[in-house]
Amino acid sequence: MMVMTAKVDFKKVFIAIAAVAALVLSLVLLFGGKETAAQTGAPAAGSNDARVKFLTDFGWNVTSSPKESSAVLIPQENGEVFLRYNALQKSQGYDLTKFAGKKVMRYVYEITNFPGATAPVYATLLVSNNEIIGGDVTDTAAKGKIQGFQMPKETKPTAPAETTTQTAPSTENTSEATKSPI
Repeated sequence: MMVMTAKVDFKKVFIAIAAVAALVLSLVLLFGGKETAAQTGAPAAGSNDARVKFLTDFGWNVTSSPKESSAVLIPQENGEVFLRYNALQKSQGYDLTKFAGKKVMRYVYEITNFPGATAPVYATLLVSNNEIIGGDVTDTAAKGKIQGFQMPKETKPTAPAETTTQTAPSTENTSEATKSPI
């Protein structure tokens, strides 16, 4: 029978463990994992209250819970409708091309204080990783318009609403009353 013994230098083992821990900590700090809304500047939307607060910060009075929520797919290819809708998003500081081919959540709230509204008006929020990544305000009147989140200074929103078949992000659950490009 053969017995082997080894003398362990605990100082060297401790130094090796400390070096590995420092390396792991460096990688975590360097690559960071998921960014928070505070780091990205994107508004937080992890709860219904946060989404409602986002809209009320623009001066909107909205229903306390969404009229609709569904997963939507941001299109991979950039068709004409998507490019026009994304131009609206870019004017608000968002860019949906970063999310091409990905599913995001769509929350639709009814706005109750839209100036001069003759038909329901809806605010749509697009949310990914609990952050608002875009959205719009849509007047569903016959000559209704689609606009960004800012409360209009006039009684009319600024951009025409889309009423044709869309190639923008598809929804899995869309009602006619809340239809928007996303």
